[in-house]
Amino acid sequence: MKFLSCVLLVLFIGFVSAKDKETDDNWETDFKEAQATAAKSGKPMLVNFTGSDWCGWCIKLENEVFSKEEFKSWASENVVLVKLDFPRRTKQDTKTKKQNSALAQKYSVRGFPTILFLNAEGKVIGKSGYMKGGPSAWTKSAESIIK
Repeated sequence: MKFLSCVLLVLFIGFVSAKDKETDDNWETDFKEAQATAAKSGKPMLVNFTGSDWCGWCIKLENEVFSKEEFKSWASENVVLVKLDFPRRTKQDTKTKKQNSALAQKYSVRGFPTILFLNAEGKVIGKSGYMKGGPSAWTKSAESIIK
């Protein structure tokens, strides 16, 4: 009985972890993979430099825009989502930390949130951040950048 309980617990933890990953809704964390996807799809990258567990404006942008179905639907049609996180309380592997720091330096990111729109070669085509008005206002502004 204990064995069965352990197996069920392990399966449940795996399921919960998979569900947690799903809540990121297709945000890529590997920049090179995102570039390849952008090249293949012809879509620009929306690169979100964020401090997901400490930055008030980042959390506000996530809650008011990025977590909304309207944004998710727009994003799936128009951009490759890339999240480059700089957490303070959440553990992050060394490879990801190095990648994110190098990209923040390359693109002169000085504050969070910083949203860059890049082409597949990594050239900046526009910049954004937090904006009032929810997903409608945000995506309208983004449209003017990527078109």
